Amino acid sequence: MGADARPKAGRLDKGRQGRARNGAEGSVNWPATLLGGRPQRRADLVYRLRSRSPHELWLVIVDASASTRRHQALSDAKGVLAQVFDDAYRQRARLALLTVSGQVPSWQVQGLKAAKGLGRWLQALGAGGGTPLLAALTEAGHWLKARRQRYPAEQQRLLVMTDGRLKDIGPLPLLDCPGLLVDIERGPIRLGRARELAAGLQVDYRHIDSL
Repeated sequence: MGADARPKAGRLDKGRQGRARNGAEGSVNWPATLLGGRPQRRADLVYRLRSRSPHELWLVIVDASASTRRHQALSDAKGVLAQVFDDAYRQRARLALLTVSGQVPSWQVQGLKAAKGLGRWLQALGAGGGTPLLAALTEAGHWLKARRQRYPAEQQRLLVMTDGRLKDIGPLPLLDCPGLLVDIERGPIRLGRARELAAGLQVDYRHIDSL
C-alpha cells in the first residue's frame, strides 16, 4: 500500500434510489443526470420524485493501483467516493464495493446496506501494487448475474473509477448494467485507455475534472 491520499469534497451529489424520472419536485438525481450527458440547462436535470420503488444496488469498483498515486488521482477519486457513500447511506441503497490493487481484486462489501463506517475505510485507502482491473470486472460480472437471479426486481447501477493504465485491455465482460466510468488519469502524458474501457463495457464515460 502506499499513497496517503486524503478525501476531498466531491461534487457528485444526491444520488437517489429507484428508477429515475423527470419531475418538478424532489432532489436532483445526479447519477441519472450525468448518464444522460453533462447538463447544460435546468431542463437537462433528472429529478427523483418522492415515491416508493424497488431498492437499488450500487456496485462500485475502485482502482487503487500504484499508478493512481500520481497527480492526486486517488485523492480526488476519494472525494467523489465519499459523496457516493454518503448518498448510498442516506438513500438506503445497497452497496457492493470491489477494490483493485495488488495481485487480485478484493471485495470490501457485497450487497449490504451502506454504512457510515465506509468513511473510515476510505480514509485509510492507499494506492499500491498492480492493476487487476480485468479480473475485477470479470468477477463483478459473475456476481451481478448471480445477484439478479436472487433479486430480480433490484435495480443495479455500476460505478468504475480508474486511470485505465493497463498493458492490454483485452476482451471485456458484458456486465448488463447501466453505469458510469470515471477516468481519474492525470498528468502531461495520458494513455487514454479509460475511454476505451468505457466503450467496451458499454457504460458512460466522464473524466473526473468534468464532475
